[in-house]
Amino acid sequence: MIEMMNVSKKYPNGITAVNNISIQINDGEFIYVVGPSGAGKSTFIKMMYREEKATTGRIIVGKFDLMKIKERNVPYLRRHVGVVFQDFKLLPRLTVFENIAYAMEVIGAKPKEINKRVNEVLDLVGLKHRMRMFPNELSGGEQQRVAIARAIVNTPEVLIADEPTGNLDPDTSLEIMHILEKINQRGTTVVMATHNSSIVNQMKHRVVAIENGRIVRDQQEGDYGYED
Repeated sequence: MIEMMNVSKKYPNGITAVNNISIQINDGEFIYVVGPSGAGKSTFIKMMYREEKATTGRIIVGKFDLMKIKERNVPYLRRHVGVVFQDFKLLPRLTVFENIAYAMEVIGAKPKEINKRVNEVLDLVGLKHRMRMFPNELSGGEQQRVAIARAIVNTPEVLIADEPTGNLDPDTSLEIMHILEKINQRGTTVVMATHNSSIVNQMKHRVVAIENGRIVRDQQEGDYGYED
């Protein structure tokens, strides 16, 4: 479960990106985070994996208190929270298999376990036939599928997706969404920041709208609610 209580984030330049937000996200939910550019969406989700630290309030993610967690323990949090970015962030000199395996190697997993689990997630995202290729040999959609596989290879309880379809065409975006839904159906909580109105309106989930750093709408099976 993710819980934020009276959370605010003020940057050193004086800008308040998140202003007194309180929200509860239950295990296994799928949440869209929507709102205009500059509304505070990115800060909101970055606080969930401690890329940004809140200025005030309380944030609980599973067993972790993110206001009290020591910096040396943030990597342990990241084992429980996978992150997918708009620009993939793959390592260019590693193959598809190696990019995904790296996420397990850094936590000390054994080679036999790595091989088994990487093959499982490659199967899930439909890329077993591409495992020996390098990122520059893949399409954008394939690169994003590798990024998703890497984010879930350590079986996190939460998957944070920051504009995961932002650089993709509509058909590829739908393919990515079907993978995210499949992951969610297996029990992983998914929190996805997006500007993709057609996906939000077509593939219904809870919608949390943020404007000027505040939650202005929290709606089950909601619509996007903004003009493109």
